[in-house]
Amino acid sequence: MSAPVLLREGSFLTGRRVLVVEDEYFLADDIARAFRTLGAEIEGPVGEVEDALALLNGLRTVDGAVLDVNLRSASILPVARTLRSRGIPFVFATGYDRSAIDPEFEDVPLWEKPLDIPAMTRGLSGLILQH
Repeated sequence: MSAPVLLREGSFLTGRRVLVVEDEYFLADDIARAFRTLGAEIEGPVGEVEDALALLNGLRTVDGAVLDVNLRSASILPVARTLRSRGIPFVFATGYDRSAIDPEFEDVPLWEKPLDIPAMTRGLSGLILQH
């Protein structure tokens, strides 16, 4: 078992890209700001599945992602499957409980809204740094 990753403001994620897929503007902005504080570059935020897929298909690389489970009644699963197929770590952010997540993603960390953004940011950052 590896030691937990302790992160503070700084450059831990310098040169890393984090995709933020969230349709609540203020929450998306708060998430993006938290990752920027750690030095990450942000892709998005985007609030639609099609936009997220277009970003993923147009980018050289993304190092991690935060995915809202339900975007304007559209499932995030196509984005999750794309990330998984590329071996990119991600977390789900949702107002739903674990039962709303497809069983194929039961191993993906789930952060329930209202989000503890610092804890979620640390969690995904740890996955990115271990990757």
